[in-house]
Amino acid sequence: MPSKNWDVFIHPSTLKLSSFIETLLEPVICRETAKKIELGLHEALVNAVVHGNLSDPNKVIRVRRVLTPYWFVWQIQDEGLGVVKTKRVSSLPLEIDANSGRGIYLIHKCFDDVRWSRKGNRLQLSFKK
Repeated sequence: MPSKNWDVFIHPSTLKLSSFIETLLEPVICRETAKKIELGLHEALVNAVVHGNLSDPNKVIRVRRVLTPYWFVWQIQDEGLGVVKTKRVSSLPLEIDANSGRGIYLIHKCFDDVRWSRKGNRLQLSFKK
């Protein structure tokens, strides 16, 4: 992917995400595409707040966004220790009524490319235009 200028956003570690997600989605014009991306971004941001920052209001979520001719790309980074590689799988939980475990699966369904930083506390989400 060619080098581009990234837009940088910082959000408090809170689950009040609606207006923040709207801001992140501003460049996405197609409603159907925006809805799909919105679901994936919401899941990734909730995971960053709850699992990464452990819902600590003194921490923040950093999001970078870049648009290329062919891709929408977001990087979401929390201040946590990172997700271990074995937990980065995109499968549904074995128990259908499990309280959690669907977020990473949904993220993979919403984006064309999902990549983790080595540490596991930054997620890059790419959607092909």
